[in-house]
Amino acid sequence: MTSSAPRFAILFVAQFGAVGVMMPFIPPLMIAAGLSAGQVGGVLAAGAAVRLLAGPVGGRLADALGRPKAVMAGGALVAALAACLYGLAQDLPGLLAANLLMAMGFAAVIPLGDAMALRAAREEGWDYGRVRALGSAAFIVTAGLGGWLVDRAGAGSIAWLLAGGMAAAAVAALALAAAGVPARRGGGAFRAVAVLPEFRRILLVAGLIQGSHAAYYAFGSIHWEQAGVPASVIGLLWSWSVVAEVALFAWGRGIADRLGPRGLALVAAGAGVLRWAITAQTVALPALVVAQAMHALTFGAMHLATMRVMQQAIPPAVAGTAQTLLAAGIGAVMMAATLAAGWGYAAVGAGVFWAMAGMCGLAVAALALRRMDA
Repeated sequence: MTSSAPRFAILFVAQFGAVGVMMPFIPPLMIAAGLSAGQVGGVLAAGAAVRLLAGPVGGRLADALGRPKAVMAGGALVAALAACLYGLAQDLPGLLAANLLMAMGFAAVIPLGDAMALRAAREEGWDYGRVRALGSAAFIVTAGLGGWLVDRAGAGSIAWLLAGGMAAAAVAALALAAAGVPARRGGGAFRAVAVLPEFRRILLVAGLIQGSHAAYYAFGSIHWEQAGVPASVIGLLWSWSVVAEVALFAWGRGIADRLGPRGLALVAAGAGVLRWAITAQTVALPALVVAQAMHALTFGAMHLATMRVMQQAIPPAVAGTAQTLLAAGIGAVMMAATLAAGWGYAAVGAGVFWAMAGMCGLAVAALALRRMDA
């Protein structure tokens, strides 16, 4: 049997290459267009609210039709149109419309890719983490390229690079082999996922730890830019944050096997407390280099823990629904945290990162009280 790993590698490169442009540079694009920090937080939170509905609807549609790659491709094309609107919009209504359209289109794209990849990796015996590492590597390249482009052509230029990345993600989705999962028709898919105790446990912990990145995603670049860090350096800091993550994904399978999902999550939560404390206290470049390296733990280790639970606990017939419900649950936490971060950053600046450290502290407490892999 021919391995599907190369095609999934291309899919991840396209998807996360686009994300490497979007996450660091869309908030500064909004600031350059004249939005305030509070307005940026509100726009991003509104997009998160749309993802809460659009993601599960997309996942349920993919499971009902038995055609996840078609749903993925359609969503990525909508996202490409939204990226073009980012480039054309000049005010709050236009940027809000672009962000809502992006949220609607892209909400189910990455979760469906993960659902298909996890099933293929289990059936064919390849290492999901190693293939996923190529997506993180693409994030590094495009974040650095984005910083270079912004320095030379301005913040608005990033929209067109993002549009190209989203279009490439659509093509990569269509190039995948058919999933081979029978369509699940009728009701009950959401409930079938929600009653699984393993799903509820991982949702709680992942929501806190991944949600703790909200202030960083929304205001990290803005905070550093206002402190005098050049856009090219900001792009390199985002890229550096993923370098160690790539190493973890590519070569950390033995460590992940020894720690298990709960151990990985504990490492992620503890690292989050330290990372956000550093980010709150200083913009000194050596400290930022250390803090950004911890992304391998705060995001990477938690992602591996989450995918292991999902691979082991979720029936294939509802995999798309489960992945998008998980993303929506994390997105709900992210939405609330992003909205709060907009107010918090306007009021106390970098002090908002202490709240993110507190979320990771809550995750440590939750892990101490219950096992999520039992």
